[in-house]
Amino acid sequence: MPIECFVNQKGGCSKSTSSTHYSRWLHSKGRSVAVIDCDAQKSSAIWIEAMRSDSFNIPVFTLTTPDDVLEKVPDISEQHDYVVIDGPGGISELTRAILLVSDVALVPCQPSGLDIRSGSDAVRLIKQAQKVRKGAPKAALFLSRAVKGTTLKDEALAVLNELDYPVLNTVIHQRQAIADSFGQQATVFDMSGRAASDCAREYDNLFKEIQGLWPASN
Repeated sequence: MPIECFVNQKGGCSKSTSSTHYSRWLHSKGRSVAVIDCDAQKSSAIWIEAMRSDSFNIPVFTLTTPDDVLEKVPDISEQHDYVVIDGPGGISELTRAILLVSDVALVPCQPSGLDIRSGSDAVRLIKQAQKVRKGAPKAALFLSRAVKGTTLKDEALAVLNELDYPVLNTVIHQRQAIADSFGQQATVFDMSGRAASDCAREYDNLFKEIQGLWPASN
């Protein structure tokens, strides 16, 4: 079953938020999922541990070296339907190792010049892995933390599409409900109110697109 990672060299682009929400979404669909946190801040691990309950009890592994990723991720994958990897900040040998074991690589980008440049650096690394592995991992970028109705959002989407690389249609917009979810030890799928429901709808659309990247996901 697929190993799917969220990677980008820039911090704050929503790798951990996306990883946590995706694992929660998969779990809600009845899938067996494990999360691997490779980021030094351990945000995904802390977040998921805080949400742990009788109804949400998924395993979380913290792997911080390339050797650990290369040796342990395939074994973890054999025991679960899905493995979701929260990649580290920075383009490093650890990121390279993640791409060598992943079936799908997702690159979240915020709508700013610096973030899009970071995203293009991640794409370059993914292309290197694809050349070595003769095609894998499947990959796509998506826009996160965008503000609705802004020129910046439209310009960012235009630049991303000029990278000649797959860009997912769903945009995750900046909303207070997402920002509040970590502090509430929850995801927007678990929160009440219209704002959370709007966020959940966007994530649901995004994750359905991600599922379409890998045939075994369906």
